[in-house]
Amino acid sequence: MTIGPAHVVAVARDDAHRFTKPTRDSIRLIAGLGVEGDAHAGALVQHRSRQRTGATAPNLRQVHLIHAELLEELTGRGYDVAPGGLGENVTTRGIDLLGLPVGTRLRLGEEAVVELTGLRNPCTQINGYREGLMKQLVHRDASGEVVRLAGVMSIVVTGGVVRPGDPVDITLPAGAPHPLQAV
Repeated sequence: MTIGPAHVVAVARDDAHRFTKPTRDSIRLIAGLGVEGDAHAGALVQHRSRQRTGATAPNLRQVHLIHAELLEELTGRGYDVAPGGLGENVTTRGIDLLGLPVGTRLRLGEEAVVELTGLRNPCTQINGYREGLMKQLVHRDASGEVVRLAGVMSIVVTGGVVRPGDPVDITLPAGAPHPLQAV
């Protein structure tokens, strides 16, 4: 296991379109597709709600990442949420995922590299998992702006195996940073 601020806590995948994903000992990322064996893997949109309106759009949601600190915060508020519980593929620790700009690359372990495409725009299925959880993950700030806390989405740039304990290295994009928007 890696000791340090930026590392993988858990990995998850599911071959069916279910809300939660079971954690695994490892997952394999495939460049341009996503997590091998996951229902959301593919070059084109795989999320059912998005297929109805844009089935030929590129899949910008190949790998879903959430920071473990969020899960702990939710548990502290009475919402018991374990890794994989919100459908994420990779749970990290020590990274402000939500504060990173579009185009940030994360090297997960020795080989795999994902590039952040945007914020997860969660759906109301979250309330079916834990009643009232949606309000904890999406709300408006004091200025009326929508705040999304349900993790980030990415595409796979370089494939490889990812395991709990793997280090995470961050490479920011060149140029002026652009904040993540919902994808």
